[in-house]
Amino acid sequence: MKQLVSKVLLGIALCAAVTAQAQIKLTQDTIATPIIGFDFGTILASEKFSTANGTHDLYVSPYLYFGLETGYKFKSNWLLAIDGGLTIGANMDNLRYKEQRMPAVFSHDSVPIAIGTNGTDANTSFYNRALSLRIGGGRIFTLGNNNPNSGILVKALAGINQQKTIFMLNDVNAPQIQGDYARLYDHKRRGFSLTESIGYWFMSNNYNFFNFYVALEITQQWNHSVRDYVLDEVMNLHGPDNTKYFDMLYTIKICWMFPLKGKTAYDYYFF
Repeated sequence: MKQLVSKVLLGIALCAAVTAQAQIKLTQDTIATPIIGFDFGTILASEKFSTANGTHDLYVSPYLYFGLETGYKFKSNWLLAIDGGLTIGANMDNLRYKEQRMPAVFSHDSVPIAIGTNGTDANTSFYNRALSLRIGGGRIFTLGNNNPNSGILVKALAGINQQKTIFMLNDVNAPQIQGDYARLYDHKRRGFSLTESIGYWFMSNNYNFFNFYVALEITQQWNHSVRDYVLDEVMNLHGPDNTKYFDMLYTIKICWMFPLKGKTAYDYYFF
């Protein structure tokens, strides 16, 4: 009799185990992790200056963007982000109207050139350079249950930016656009920026090195000159530049991300 009871109880236990195993449910879990990333992008910009004859672009787009960012992804898919970046003109001669803006720098020949100290062409390139530092946050809106750590990304950031014209010379010296003289023409500006971003965020379930996001960023900048004295014939400036500038930047950016935590886990549900 005892043997029969033991067999019945063993059978019931096996059936319960099989039933529980058959009804197990695996659900991918969201993770909380610090993240670092490397940014690459291209920028189309509307950086304006005004004259009596209307409003004009200061530089020729596009620009190139390189940056570094860090942040924290919460388990709720909210994000905290800090990023900084360098922007340079993709065209090494992307300053507009340079001969008209700086006639004292160029010769008055049919092909204006910047003459060096040895009497030859200084072969100067003019391009913009900008630095930015921003902080903000956002959220990932998942599109399904297969990977709740990926989805539509929405972010907003605020920060500061600084930009100016860089003069690059060959081996020939051109003191009229070097050192303190360059400050008369470089249009160095600084100001506040706001950025709105939307894109797609992907975090792999299996690989820590295959994580990225792609986003379109729209940035508004409010800048002012930080130079005490500016020379610009097109803008009719021979002294302080008191203009308040408003610029718009449109950036297509990809970020290669590295989560500082292991692979995502699974939640196990038995019912």
